[in-house]
Amino acid sequence: MRTAMGALLLLGTSCLAEEVPLRIAITDGWAMPMVQIERGRPTQGILPDIMISLATQVGMPAEFHVLSRARLDGAMKNGETDLRCYVTPEWVHDDSRNYLWSIPLFFQRDLLVGPPGGPERVVPARLEPQPIGTVLSYSYPTLQPLFDSGQLRRDDARSQDQVLAKLLAGRYRYAVSNQWALDWFNQRHAAERQLQEVAVLQERELSCYVRNDPTIPAQRILRTLLKMKLSGEIDAIIQLYTGRDVESASDTRSP
Repeated sequence: MRTAMGALLLLGTSCLAEEVPLRIAITDGWAMPMVQIERGRPTQGILPDIMISLATQVGMPAEFHVLSRARLDGAMKNGETDLRCYVTPEWVHDDSRNYLWSIPLFFQRDLLVGPPGGPERVVPARLEPQPIGTVLSYSYPTLQPLFDSGQLRRDDARSQDQVLAKLLAGRYRYAVSNQWALDWFNQRHAAERQLQEVAVLQERELSCYVRNDPTIPAQRILRTLLKMKLSGEIDAIIQLYTGRDVESASDTRSP
């Protein structure tokens, strides 16, 4: 049903093809339930569903640009894309003030994940020297001091799904994942092969930002995102894919 709904929305936005598109940045490092990418295009997931609905309500066709994490900042700065979501200002390595930010729309838990049958809890700072599964070009502030000291070493993969697959295959003992990607990955495996959370690394709220350009209806985009959040539409899409109550999930923050 999710794919069918997405197809209908894509069909609806094609009717707007003569208008200027809303160019949306999508990173190729994401995995389901964030996004599924096939042949360089998103086909389903939380972010495509939200962005297609946003573009439809704004009255612009959605045009997705799938980019590596390293290219996202430059694409926005150089005017190649107009909108980027699931991001926080600390991730944007650009001093330009020509951006407008939405209210927080998403809640992310970054986890240290271990293999089935391993320790239930670990303290990252007490780990012996070893590689940690990470996504190429992603930053991990909590672990960065341990990477800098050489106690831990990054073992980069192209996407979050690849990181978790390598962990399950025994390529390393621990990896970093967000909660949604871990839950989705585990759904595809029997209980005895499911990866487990061993430490919470960071919890944060994420937003969208848009270029402050007169050719883009930036304020209308931000107002629409606000309406989608307050109406419960964004949270309903998240719950559709994750099965998690968004308010309950955000209330589990560590003290």
